[in-house]
Amino acid sequence: MIASEALAAGLDTPTLCELAGWPRNADARDIRDAFEQALAESEIGLPDRGLARRHALRRMAARLINGEITPADLATDDWWETEVETAAEQSFVALIPQCDCCIEYTLGLDQQTWAAQLRNAALALTSSPPIGPGC
Repeated sequence: MIASEALAAGLDTPTLCELAGWPRNADARDIRDAFEQALAESEIGLPDRGLARRHALRRMAARLINGEITPADLATDDWWETEVETAAEQSFVALIPQCDCCIEYTLGLDQQTWAAQLRNAALALTSSPPIGPGC
């Protein structure tokens, strides 16, 4: 779907055209390889893994604020391991438990306070200066 949207937006490469026709259940590694090839054909570089993770962290904070995810959803993807560089990133990441079971263990019965603190940290992160293009 992303390939089709990129084509509709005017980005046109042979690999992107091919990728737009692939089935939804294609192998994820093949999709990633083809997507990277399409970006290379367009002379678009991928950010390093750390920077990409920081961009994703900011998008995740925005999704939390918009109600698209719950605070508990953040404990499902090792966000707490994200290498951060700003105080706003650190404040947000510091509130993310390592797993679902850690939410109750580390927070006890005070989950409402934690959710409010997490939302405030997400607001601070999303309103902080962007870390670069893409955020």
